[in-house]
Amino acid sequence: ASDSSLNREDGPQAFLWWLLGIAALTFALLMSARMGIFQEMLYQKFGKHSKEALFYNHALPLPGFLLLAPNIYQHAVLFNQSELFQVPLIGLTLPVMWFYLLMNVITQYVCIRGVFILTTECTSLTVTLVVTLRKFVSLIFSILYFQNPFTGWHWLGTAFVFVGTLMYTEVWNSLGPFLARCRRRRRPKEE
Repeated sequence: ASDSSLNREDGPQAFLWWLLGIAALTFALLMSARMGIFQEMLYQKFGKHSKEALFYNHALPLPGFLLLAPNIYQHAVLFNQSELFQVPLIGLTLPVMWFYLLMNVITQYVCIRGVFILTTECTSLTVTLVVTLRKFVSLIFSILYFQNPFTGWHWLGTAFVFVGTLMYTEVWNSLGPFLARCRRRRRPKEE
């Protein structure tokens, strides 16, 4: 009897945590979009300087990491205790966790650098769409790579992503004339 009461209580609590997660993600997406609009305004006023924006966006928060110094130190010790790994082509041997961190930093730099260059060339809405699509592709890759189940909710999210992308790119408008031309070409053959 106690197990069933725990399950009844756990359901609403799990749902509330799920709602909190959705709210946090929504808030982060809205703040990201607002930051994009702000960047767009700054680029119009002061010129397009993606490297400068990249620097300030990442250098200014660095002092905040001092608050996490003990935790960072503990993880550095754990990284040092990981198994050794020889980096291909270079021949350098280092703990594997440091190698993973280095690869993550390099790939993140390439990605964020591309986003900041994109912010100088496109509207903030386009940048937000591209970044959302990149996150979606990463999610799909993660589901496939780690062999997680692809549920009905994933399919619904996939449909929203694709329909939203098609609506923004106005593919529907360009499909109308294309389909009309196809219908005109078929009619003489049918008669």
